[in-house]
Amino acid sequence: MAGQLPSYPLPDGPRPLEVFVVRPARPRYWLHLLLFLGTIFTTLVVGARLQFNFLTNQPPFSGDSVFPLAWVLEQPSRLLLGVPFSATLIVILLAHEMGHFVFCKRNGVQATLPFFLPAPTLIGTLGAFIRIKSPIRSRLALFDIGIAGPIAGFVVAVPALALGMSLSRPEPVVLAAAERTLGYPAIFHLMWALLPLSDAQGGSSPLQDIYFHPVTVAAWVGMFATALNLLPAGQLDGGHIVYAVSPRWHRRISWATVIALVPMGVFYWLGWLVWAAILMVLGPRHPQVPLYPELGPGRRLLSVAGWLMLTLTFIPAPLPGSLLDVIRELRGLG
Repeated sequence: MAGQLPSYPLPDGPRPLEVFVVRPARPRYWLHLLLFLGTIFTTLVVGARLQFNFLTNQPPFSGDSVFPLAWVLEQPSRLLLGVPFSATLIVILLAHEMGHFVFCKRNGVQATLPFFLPAPTLIGTLGAFIRIKSPIRSRLALFDIGIAGPIAGFVVAVPALALGMSLSRPEPVVLAAAERTLGYPAIFHLMWALLPLSDAQGGSSPLQDIYFHPVTVAAWVGMFATALNLLPAGQLDGGHIVYAVSPRWHRRISWATVIALVPMGVFYWLGWLVWAAILMVLGPRHPQVPLYPELGPGRRLLSVAGWLMLTLTFIPAPLPGSLLDVIRELRGLG
């Protein structure tokens, strides 16, 4: 046929090496933006009710529902009341995820921008996450990516906590009528003792008698999220840190964490049983990362800072309701 190139048989022997170039998927910026705006709205709804209750001296979580959307829609301008809570919480979550993202980029690891998760919950969100889309090439990179998020979120949450506490006030009578009582991590007790103005605002009062400003509530959420991420199990941030420090101990420490959460769910907070179940389903597995080079003294010392953050932010009973409490209520209903 005219114009057709002649074909020749390939010679025997080694064939040319074929190289395939995989182009990364285009970022779905519209989805990131949509989820981000949705989370701003849901946290504004929750924050508006918290701020309204704070200003009118009502229990913090009082209202007709956990997520007071109908109350806000009655007067949409109420959303402006939620700015302090929403802005504080969004910045803390964003700092945490961008800590991971920046160190992914520094180590040549492909990762998405943060996905925020709006939800009609007590805090208006289920948090945020990034997706890592390429292998992590060394324990050094794994450690840096794993610990960068908690450090970034913690560094933002600490001044937010100080600001929120300075705006808070003692109100034991109001809080005695509260339906939900938060538990407080060690960082709350430490900050309340260190604040220079705590004496003027009733610093000698126990934390349970302090009506915390919504900014403080947002800092509480940030601290709790930090503690959850630093649990040394599976592929949580704490699990990444353990694997980077000692790969052979990762599986044992992951199972030990799961086992420890079970009695905590029985005696302190039912949610720990949920976390234990999640970690059991996901298992203690961790993607293989090259064993060498090992971590140097500087990073090993920084890992101690990670465990210190976990100690300062961990809350045995963040919310009321252990398994024993549920059993007692069921017996009472019977």
